[in-house]
Amino acid sequence: MQISLCRLRGHQWCFLLFNVLLFHALLFGADLVEEYLLQPTPGVYTDALVLDVRERARKLDMDPARDNVSQAYPIPNPRACLNADLFLLALVLSSPANGSQRDAVRRSWANQTRVQGFPLRTLFFVGSGQSAAAQEAVVRESERHGDLVQGNAVADSSPRGPKEETVLVLRWVVAFCPGARFVLLTRDSVFVNLPALGGYLLGLHRHPEDLYLGRVIQMEAPNRDPARPGYLPASLYPDRYLPDYCAGAAYVLSQDVVRKAYVASEAIRAPVPADVFVGLCARKAGVVPSHSARFSGDKHIRYNQCCYRYQFSSAGMDGEELAAVWDDLGPTDAGCSLMKTYYGLVACKVLTYLDKMSFFSSQGNTDPGPAAGQ
Repeated sequence: MQISLCRLRGHQWCFLLFNVLLFHALLFGADLVEEYLLQPTPGVYTDALVLDVRERARKLDMDPARDNVSQAYPIPNPRACLNADLFLLALVLSSPANGSQRDAVRRSWANQTRVQGFPLRTLFFVGSGQSAAAQEAVVRESERHGDLVQGNAVADSSPRGPKEETVLVLRWVVAFCPGARFVLLTRDSVFVNLPALGGYLLGLHRHPEDLYLGRVIQMEAPNRDPARPGYLPASLYPDRYLPDYCAGAAYVLSQDVVRKAYVASEAIRAPVPADVFVGLCARKAGVVPSHSARFSGDKHIRYNQCCYRYQFSSAGMDGEELAAVWDDLGPTDAGCSLMKTYYGLVACKVLTYLDKMSFFSSQGNTDPGPAAGQ
């Protein structure tokens, strides 16, 4: 029996309205609360160690690093940042073997040189090649495209690998790209919406200092289990929680924060992932991360055109998906109305949650159950 909407009674309308509001509160409420609670407060620096890091960063002289780079950087590419007024430098962290994925990034979101008239540059930062053949391939790729920097870091599987690679990245930016106002650190499996991110950075109402922007991870407990990868003993990190940090899939640092993090890095001994390491450096330098829900963190966001025009990033994308998204979006911002953007966000959030539920359901179904007859 069908009920006409016009015949619904007052309490039935209230019930429908309540459910609609509840649905949207559940969908967007967490993001709104995070945006409010995870905003940094103006810093008052009284700790002598913090003040020392900030002062040394201000006076940092990188001339020695520029003169002696051959050992630390097999491919230093020192002329990659000749533009002294670079607005945004995007550094894409990649494995030497991921040449096809780097090509997919080049053909998609990295195929842009300006945002609202301001110059930007995308470079790839790779570690050491695992073999002579792999190294030769990286050298040929660098000669062909001119957008590679290679650091002589140990393998990521080593506990020291993430720290060494991150320090090399920070050192290279300070030494060879000190004019970049902002630096985006991301991975080759991430789609980045440079027009949206650039527009956001251009719209900042405060002076772009102490900016450490991304999807903030808060109150995460360190791994104390010696049997699990990433074990962090209390002797090296006694605190109950890790520092607040931005998820490593994509985050932005202002140039002064790059310098401060580089100076602070020499005192960090804990073997932690690269994004946590940057968070430790930031805390030691008195820099508080700023949260934006428009960064997806390590989550993959289901595609919707207006949703992707609003989001800053989406993780977990292979070359084919990057190409498909770019073919649909294109380099120019065609624009979405406020209503289309709203429904696009609803669609991609709902589909992303359903994907997540489906993943956990499939994981549960593959778990071996008790043997029959037992």
